[in-house]
Amino acid sequence: MHLKYGVSAVLSILIWTTSAMAWGQTGHRIVGRIAENHLSPGARQAIAELIGPERLAQVSTWADEIKSDRAWRHANPWHYINVEAGETFENAAKNPNGDIIESLARFEQVLRDSGSSRQAKAEALKFIVHFVGDIHQPLHAGYGIDRGGNDIKVRWFGGPSNLHAVWDTELIEYESMGYTEFVEFIDHATEFQINAWQQAPILEWARESRALLEGVYDVGSDQDGLPNLRFYYVFKNKATVQQRLLQAGIRLAGVLNAIFT
Repeated sequence: MHLKYGVSAVLSILIWTTSAMAWGQTGHRIVGRIAENHLSPGARQAIAELIGPERLAQVSTWADEIKSDRAWRHANPWHYINVEAGETFENAAKNPNGDIIESLARFEQVLRDSGSSRQAKAEALKFIVHFVGDIHQPLHAGYGIDRGGNDIKVRWFGGPSNLHAVWDTELIEYESMGYTEFVEFIDHATEFQINAWQQAPILEWARESRALLEGVYDVGSDQDGLPNLRFYYVFKNKATVQQRLLQAGIRLAGVLNAIFT
C-alpha cells in the first residue's frame, strides 16, 4: 500500500501554531501497539534493524517530543491539514511549508530509497508512525480558522479545556486504561475490515476525519455559552474514537508491511 498524494488533489493547509498533540501519548501508543500486532515477519525484522529494541508504541510520540527542539520547528505543519468550510481538499491552496499528506508520502519514499541513511530511515519511520495516527484524529483535518479546535474553549466535566485537547487526550483518558489494555479492548478487526481499511488511499483517511467534524463540533452550550462536555459527549463519541484508533493502527501496519515486505 502506497501513501499516494493523488495527482488531482491540490491540498490546503492554513498554518496554526499549537502545542496540541493528536491523540496524546496514550492514543499514539495505542496506534503503535495495534500496528505491531499486525506486522509481517519481514516488516518486524526491518523495523528492528532501524530502531533496535524500541517498539512502535515507544517511538510513536517522538514526532511530538521533538517540538521542544527549535531545530525541528519547521516540522510543525506536517502534523495536520486544514481546509476551511466550503472548500475541499482538491480545490484549496496547498501550504508551501508542507502538510500531513505530503509528509507521509515523502517519508515513505525515504524508507523505500536504498540510498537513504539508517538515521534518515529511522526518523522517517518515526514520523510515519506518528502521522498515520494524527490523520485519523478528526481535528487534524479540520479548520485553520479555529486552529483545529484549539480556539474552541470548552469545559470538560467542569474544568477548563478546549475541543482539540478533548479529542487528543480527554476522551481516551476518560476510559482509565493503559494503552496495552485499551488495545486488548479494541483490536478485533475482521479480515474484511482490515482489507478494506488498508486498501483505502491516504486522501480517504483525511476525508473520513473531515466527515466526522459535524459530530465533533456538536458540543451544545451551558448557560454562560461555554459548553460543558460530560457523559453524553463521551457516550456519543466513544465508538468513533475507538474506530479511528483501530483504523490508524491497522493502516499503519499495512503501510509498513508494504514498504518492508
